[in-house]
Amino acid sequence: MRLKINEIYYSIQGESSYSGLPCIFIRLTYCNLRCSYCDTEYAFYDGKDMSISQILKKIQRYDCNLVLVTGGEPLLQDSCIPLIDELIKQNYNVLIETSGAISIKKIPKKTKVILDLKCPSSDMSDKNLWSNINHIKKNDEIKFVIGNKIDYNWSKKIIKKYNLLNKCKVLFSPTYKKIKSEKIVNWILKDNLKVRFQIQLHKYIWPSEQRGV
Repeated sequence: MRLKINEIYYSIQGESSYSGLPCIFIRLTYCNLRCSYCDTEYAFYDGKDMSISQILKKIQRYDCNLVLVTGGEPLLQDSCIPLIDELIKQNYNVLIETSGAISIKKIPKKTKVILDLKCPSSDMSDKNLWSNINHIKKNDEIKFVIGNKIDYNWSKKIIKKYNLLNKCKVLFSPTYKKIKSEKIVNWILKDNLKVRFQIQLHKYIWPSEQRGV
């Protein structure tokens, strides 16, 4: 059982409620979306075939219990779920980032899902698989990457329509270098919206040409 792996590295988690914590990143190759602001185009095709045992051996060199499975879109590869199963068996605390365009139903329950619902400015909002919200757990997180007021208003409507604030944590993140953070923060405060504002912390620590390795 093999997966195409774009990169494995040790850094800090730059997003989600785990932001700032040391984390092992397992980035899988391939993505079915082409978001307008994508910052990981290098993961669309490039990668190395690795077995699950090879992946485990590589991450064991790091003294870290937190693992993020990401992409690309990790759920495109059938062996992603068996990889997560094995990570859980090895007592890792597992997070997965997914675009929300593929069903999360089969993701093991012990995994923390970070679901990225695509806003209009991504040009991919028509790809959101809304049935995924039925499988969201209380400790999961839904993220909205916001590039303008249209995205913000759209996100508010989705939150209300699906009662998201009572289902899981909700994150609002600015599209990097496309909108000023204070705009979104002011909108949140004005509307008294009970969401968590976040930035992509890693992009403020390392230059854009680095990956935080």
